Amino acid sequence: MDVGFHDAGFQIVEMVEIDPKYAEVLRINAQDGGLFDGSTVVCQDIRDYHPDTSRAVEFIIGGPPCQSFSAAGRRAAGVQGTSDPRGRLFLDYVRVLETLRPVGFLFENVYGVTGAQRGNAWEEIQAAFREAGYSIFHRILDAADYGVPQHRERLFIVGLREGNFLFPQPTHGPDSIGKYPLTSSAEAIDGLETSEITEGIGGRFGGLLNDIPPGLNYSFYTEEMGHPNPVFSWRSKFSDFLYKADPQTPVRTLKAQVGAYSGPFHWENRSFTIPELKRLQTFPDRYRMPESRKVSMELIGNSVPPQIARMLAIAISNQVFGYGLPFPMRYLPENKPLRFRQRKHELTKIYAVKAASALRDLYARSQENQNFFAQDNEETRLRYINETFSWKTDDFPGATGIFLKWKRADRTLNIQGQMEEERSEAVCYTITLSPKRRRRWPLSEDCVRLQATSWHPTLLTGLWKALEEILSEAYGIADIVQLSGYYQYRPKIQAVMELASVPPEHTLWKILRHVIEGKGVARPCTESDLALCWDMDDSALLPYLKRLRVIGYEIRNRNTNPQIPEGVFLIPYAFPTLNPRSIQLRKQL
Repeated sequence: MDVGFHDAGFQIVEMVEIDPKYAEVLRINAQDGGLFDGSTVVCQDIRDYHPDTSRAVEFIIGGPPCQSFSAAGRRAAGVQGTSDPRGRLFLDYVRVLETLRPVGFLFENVYGVTGAQRGNAWEEIQAAFREAGYSIFHRILDAADYGVPQHRERLFIVGLREGNFLFPQPTHGPDSIGKYPLTSSAEAIDGLETSEITEGIGGRFGGLLNDIPPGLNYSFYTEEMGHPNPVFSWRSKFSDFLYKADPQTPVRTLKAQVGAYSGPFHWENRSFTIPELKRLQTFPDRYRMPESRKVSMELIGNSVPPQIARMLAIAISNQVFGYGLPFPMRYLPENKPLRFRQRKHELTKIYAVKAASALRDLYARSQENQNFFAQDNEETRLRYINETFSWKTDDFPGATGIFLKWKRADRTLNIQGQMEEERSEAVCYTITLSPKRRRRWPLSEDCVRLQATSWHPTLLTGLWKALEEILSEAYGIADIVQLSGYYQYRPKIQAVMELASVPPEHTLWKILRHVIEGKGVARPCTESDLALCWDMDDSALLPYLKRLRVIGYEIRNRNTNPQIPEGVFLIPYAFPTLNPRSIQLRKQL
């Protein structure tokens, strides 16, 4: 926003930034000859910041952290909204307004603010601004409508002590006056040097990118999309997972926190360079970024595209400060709807057609693939697992060894495991997995049997990890979640657990049997619900839930996901899903 307002003729007096890395970037760009020449950078927590009241400030711009309201935040930790300390920072925005008493302000955040906590957070934010003496005007805008080669929907609030404000009419797309086309990603990065380009995407799923048509993501490899050999389950990943940009359209929203497979990726099956990402966010080429690619991507993904900030700044200079413009500026009537959501649905249909065309080629190629278990065979392997559920072929500090035997016979995949230090051949329990509906079962085997020769809880985790290894190696399926489906949908598989003898920790294994067979799973349950479902006393529940987490089960409650009511628990899956990258692994019940 600083870049956009500077370009529209505003003098940026002072910038407050809590992160030293980002503050340093602002300082670099505030040096002599930089974009913010003459501006002061304050690296400080806004809660500790007290502005200089001797200096006249006419306008304030800012955007408190959005994670507590964002879609990614909802999925990772629930809609915390104003119950998250970051979601309360708008009060410090109000405090600065009350101290400096500017003519007006611009506030930006994710559009999820309006629906968080059943709208209560949004009402609280509006009331706070009004109590500070400002009339507020707000719109949800898509940056692509204003020339940004990126679809990025955000809430913008303009607050004024006097007068009214209308948001600018879109300059691009079907809602623009001249129906000027949206800026495509190819057009945006045209002419850039390509010296930083790295070839291809590595890792476990990198090779999948090659077949994904531009504009699509991991969902190309789902049964619902029609893939002959599904790798993922529908809606089991974030939308940017293996997302490949379409050169003919704007890209989807650039994210700040990205993983190895987080897009957008270039349509030539590579990562975008930092100069290209700057263009996609509409930063000037001369804007200096940090040397670290990771920090640069965070900075870009956390920013407001300067181009939409320019348009808002021009509208503010014209309407609020009476600045005459050398061109006609068109404004949106207060209640005129915009059609960017409708366009999104239309684009989905277009990409479905593209996917169908690409999949016709894959069907022919899939017939040539040989099944991992083309013949009945047997194989023994040694694997190692530690307390954070890292699964490796070689021994490593803190790891426990597990002997595994893979065998296919009579259209059944058998996986038997025993602890490295034990040599018992007697089976303690058997878990049999089968499809609920055969047509949704991507394995050539009719069922899978997991058998353990020990009651050691780690062995149970190891058997599920071994199955994931086979799913990936033989079928290209990412993990058991993809086989079963995202927990909010009806599971595609069913499990039965048979105990061959009485286990030493009878209650723990009774609970595990209930969980594996889906009792009390994939739905929020109170402590009483779970205790009744598992035939146990309420007071004994929490210690056993903690034991399940030690085995690798994801357990959620109010402490891990603040949107879950007090006293309610959620076990998303009937099998352990925690791994070293799991967000839930770092949380406590």
